[in-house]
Amino acid sequence: MIEILTERCTGCGACVADCPGRALKLVEGKAEYVRDCIHCGHCVAICPVRAVSIPEYDMDDVEEYREEDFTVAPENFLRAVKFRRSIRRFKEEPIEKEKLSRILDAGRYTATAKNRQACRFILIQDRLEEFKDLVWQEMPNVVERLRETAPDYARAFELFYLRHQKDPANDTFFFNTTSFLVIASRNLLDGGLAAANIENMAVAEGAGALYSGYMMRVIENSPVLKKWLDIEGIPVSCCMLLGYPAVHYQRTAPRKTGNIVWW
Repeated sequence: MIEILTERCTGCGACVADCPGRALKLVEGKAEYVRDCIHCGHCVAICPVRAVSIPEYDMDDVEEYREEDFTVAPENFLRAVKFRRSIRRFKEEPIEKEKLSRILDAGRYTATAKNRQACRFILIQDRLEEFKDLVWQEMPNVVERLRETAPDYARAFELFYLRHQKDPANDTFFFNTTSFLVIASRNLLDGGLAAANIENMAVAEGAGALYSGYMMRVIENSPVLKKWLDIEGIPVSCCMLLGYPAVHYQRTAPRKTGNIVWW
């Protein structure tokens, strides 16, 4: 339900005009909720007198607009994107829990299709060694499954496994990360968009990230790992290593000319 305090509502019609589901209308000069909607929150965000609320959400989490919060210069943002690097060398110092909470909030607040907000975020830090041991235990089973569906990956993962057996310290899947994040969502784009915001927030907190397509494939081919993660029946949309970088990059890396079409 959408709740509207009629004593506060001024009948400006801003929420009615901005509602994508046409779930609101003006009745005798006041906004009224007339049919079910996706609870996107546009009505809450646009109301000039804070008359609208969605009881199923934590309304104390709603923040007021401040112009100073939106002063990131475009050129600074582009430079931040260009300086983005995949981190494969992490410090032993783990990311603090309060920072991780803010990093995950960046994913939680990311737009989702039809406002489903159905992404599941599994952040492994305290039990990371347990999870890593289980991954390597499962690797032979993963390789066997991949022989049928993706033989090239099967060969590559078999080599990774053999190297790990000989030298467990040479971990080419987790490197020395202190946190591992799995995002599961039935809509893969939802998870991908959340991952991008999570990485940007991680960098803002002084951390870094590495997307792991390898681990996505490993988890998807291991019922044991999916059960451990409590994501049975939900596709993995992203796996990400998170931690403080142990390396400092002095400049941006070059890229190909953009494959951009202007019509």
